[in-house]
Amino acid sequence: MTTVLNEQLIDQVLTQVALIPRGKVATYGQLAKRIGRPRHARLVGRILGTAPQAVHYPCHRVVTATGRLVPGWAEQARLLAAEGVSLRDPTHVALKAHQWRGK
Repeated sequence: MTTVLNEQLIDQVLTQVALIPRGKVATYGQLAKRIGRPRHARLVGRILGTAPQAVHYPCHRVVTATGRLVPGWAEQARLLAAEGVSLRDPTHVALKAHQWRGK
């Protein structure tokens, strides 16, 4: 099944990304659940990776369920560190310490 990336879906994802506070991270799965698509974490990743307007949102605060950073995006670690987010190794956020528990 293919999901069309319409503007409404993109807006839903980016609205949730905008809610993640400084110093916290959310997972793709968390965001998928928050938009009512709990089994579509990859869809969220696709939106964040391709929607041109995503550059205006704090997408650096989104990681995988294991806390892994986006491969090939070295700036993500620097942006998170500037917000006080610690890494447990060079490619993973200390998820237990920094995961957003948004309401």
